[in-house]
Amino acid sequence: MVVSKTQSNTLEKIYISILLVIFGGIILHAPISVGFGTLWPDYDLLIKSWKEILMLVAGVILLITLYKTKQFKILRDPIVILICAYAVLHLVLLAYKPTGLASSLAGLAIDLRYVFYFSLVYLAMRLYPKYHQMFIRVGIAGALVVLIFALLQIFLLPKDVLKYIGYNINTISPYLAVDQNQDFIRINSTFRGPNPLGAYAGMVLTLIVAAVASRKVKKNKLTLVLVSILSVGGLVALWSSYSRSALIGTSVAIAIVLTVVTVKNKILFKPWFAIAAVLIVAVGSYLALNNSSFVSNVILHENPNGGSSENSNEGHISSLQDGFGQMVRQPLGDGIGSTGSASLFGSQPTIIENQYLFTAHEAGWLGLVYFVAIFGMVMAGLWRLRKDWFVLGLFTSGIGLALIGLLLPVWVDDTLSIIWWGLAGIAVGSRSYIVGNRNAEKI
Repeated sequence: MVVSKTQSNTLEKIYISILLVIFGGIILHAPISVGFGTLWPDYDLLIKSWKEILMLVAGVILLITLYKTKQFKILRDPIVILICAYAVLHLVLLAYKPTGLASSLAGLAIDLRYVFYFSLVYLAMRLYPKYHQMFIRVGIAGALVVLIFALLQIFLLPKDVLKYIGYNINTISPYLAVDQNQDFIRINSTFRGPNPLGAYAGMVLTLIVAAVASRKVKKNKLTLVLVSILSVGGLVALWSSYSRSALIGTSVAIAIVLTVVTVKNKILFKPWFAIAAVLIVAVGSYLALNNSSFVSNVILHENPNGGSSENSNEGHISSLQDGFGQMVRQPLGDGIGSTGSASLFGSQPTIIENQYLFTAHEAGWLGLVYFVAIFGMVMAGLWRLRKDWFVLGLFTSGIGLALIGLLLPVWVDDTLSIIWWGLAGIAVGSRSYIVGNRNAEKI
């Protein structure tokens, strides 16, 4: 079938527009879904599924485009084939061990949406690399929204300001506290909770460090203002999330960025002196404040007066033990939708605070192998392009997020997962554009 240039351009613009709407709109997904879900409770699930619906529409448009332009061979890409195999495994497991319609649909969405979005963006960049910068600009705008609102939450707004749009114990808590101690408030910003906010802030900080260390920041007023806002907002949001896993993951990611830049530019001492100084200050502060309220509450989570019957350390350990035991006993998993928020639709809710055990519980050992292979292939693609500061920051933030996944199901949060995997799709998919044009560019 011959397709006119006008038709091709129209499909292209619709496809890219949908992906950009998802990429930009996902930043406000939590407040939008809670706010509109409160106004129209009968359509709550439909409202929450706006992004998945748009992804399906984009997928149909992509297939039509490939058919009309005779470019189906692009789907033979190894990463696309592996993601398709992962999706097929999920469909097979639905028949093998059904968990109920609601749980199954929710489980499919949670498990597959971010790798599906990665595929859509990856193929978009392979087909239309000229939109690379547009996605980056939308990502920067989204980061400004998240981090500026986080600053407002901390310094100006009431801690429970989100209750006015429907946040509550039955939807999303407007804020949390460390082991229910009201002296240590944990903010959400526009995310579903403080842990994903901390992970996101760490990702932003890692990208900024990569740009600054690689000397790719333009020295004009607008750029310096943007970098300053993102840096301050990221640091404050990361700290005020009180997420220990995010702090660890971010520290590791930034250390790797500095190491790679040091080796690449043959800089022998300066970054290492900075890292050593930070470590000395951190260790010294810990020793000096070992008996302080801050250390006992925020670092150790062991304040007996915190108000919680079981502190978070005990909860993490119990969840890991249960998750590992179930993985060993169930090599084929316990069914799609059997874990996390999807399991709340069933009769046996199960919470597993580890991304890899979470995946194994949903899709079995084979599903875990597929997931690790997909993530590994994406990370390998990023590593090959590490000379570009943006890709280097994305690669190292991926390592940090993988570490966070040992303590939390980090990819379950739709906002965080779609943003990182979307950025990964942009970087890996537009590799020819990056190699040819981007290395010399600055932000």
